[in-house]
Amino acid sequence: MSEPIQLANMIDGQPRDPRSGHYLDVFEPATGRVFARCPASTAADVEAAVAAASRAAAAWAATSVDERARLLNRLADLLEAEIDALAALESRDNGKPVTLARQVDIPRAVTNLRFFASAITQWASESHVGNTRTINITLRQPLGVVGCISPWNLPLYLFTWKIAPALATGNTVVAKPSEITPCTAARLGELAVTAGFPAGVLNIVHGHGAEVGQALVEHATVKAISFTGSTRTGAAIATTAAPMFKKL
Repeated sequence: MSEPIQLANMIDGQPRDPRSGHYLDVFEPATGRVFARCPASTAADVEAAVAAASRAAAAWAATSVDERARLLNRLADLLEAEIDALAALESRDNGKPVTLARQVDIPRAVTNLRFFASAITQWASESHVGNTRTINITLRQPLGVVGCISPWNLPLYLFTWKIAPALATGNTVVAKPSEITPCTAARLGELAVTAGFPAGVLNIVHGHGAEVGQALVEHATVKAISFTGSTRTGAAIATTAAPMFKKL
């Protein structure tokens, strides 16, 4: 039997072991065996990731739309080049048929990146003339650091649906994939570095929601949270985020 795959956090463009030194078992549904281990990260890892994202935020926001689109398309190309391997990994991690992952999940992840790469080049400000002969303009600007928390059932598909618009619009990201199905998200983090995304623009922190997700939601530097999951968890996130005027 082969040794389990050991995943790492991706913080500031570098693979990082969890500060705790502890890992979570990731089970292959088809066999019930441990086939991977992901970091059991803590608030300390979230703090490091948010700090990296904060350092990168100003430069990324100032990066041209064309360059952001180019990097997203480059990442899409790299995912597409590994479509068979990613589909096999998604199947082992999640339990869905390889054909479903090959025909739907991974292609949709590629499409998500390309969709927002194209969309950002088409966006424009709105303006209208008021009765006082003034012009009112809608100006859209990046928020800064945003958090993305994705579920177990569509590991790469929904992960890219969250991070792609955030990155396209000039925000830096700290993302937490499900600790149950973390493998393809971890691979995406590696490919983002290969694609040329600057250090700190996309950070991925693995671990339990109660530990990593909560620290991300509570962090004052994180200006928005994108979450997909249970109603109960969503309510808890809203309870924490609302008094901080955090976008959800």
